[in-house]
Amino acid sequence: MPNKFTASEEQLRPDPRYGSKVLSRFINCIMQDGKKAVAQRVVYDAFDEIEKRTKGKPSAMEIFEMALENVRPTVEVRSRRVGGANYQVPMPVKPKRRQSLAFRWIINASRGDKGKPMHLRLARELMDASKNEGKAVNTREQTHRMAEANRAFSHFAW
Repeated sequence: MPNKFTASEEQLRPDPRYGSKVLSRFINCIMQDGKKAVAQRVVYDAFDEIEKRTKGKPSAMEIFEMALENVRPTVEVRSRRVGGANYQVPMPVKPKRRQSLAFRWIINASRGDKGKPMHLRLARELMDASKNEGKAVNTREQTHRMAEANRAFSHFAW
């Protein structure tokens, strides 16, 4: 059976400033219309803002990793059709999907706020997520609550 994913994992280069593949993937998720330099500038300006606010303790990279860890979901509900009825079945989330959901939720929470430059919104969302608060963490909590509420249907998991 062929692999589901392409060779993009091996082709991904670490980001130039921090040497992190995870951050490089995050920059790629922020990128719109192929404008990678703009996405890098947004992320690095957000990291500089975090460094300025925290005065270097902890570092921006540590805050980014803590934020990702706090936003990653462990379970989610998936729709499953059984005997003519649709059930929301709680299922564990695979690591790659956990990371992509965390990226998506952080970026959507940042883009949802209006009125400030993107790098300031992203910096605030990352700092909030590292403290276990903010919109992205709230989204994860709602996902977990939904899975907990539908635990009775977990025997339909495949």
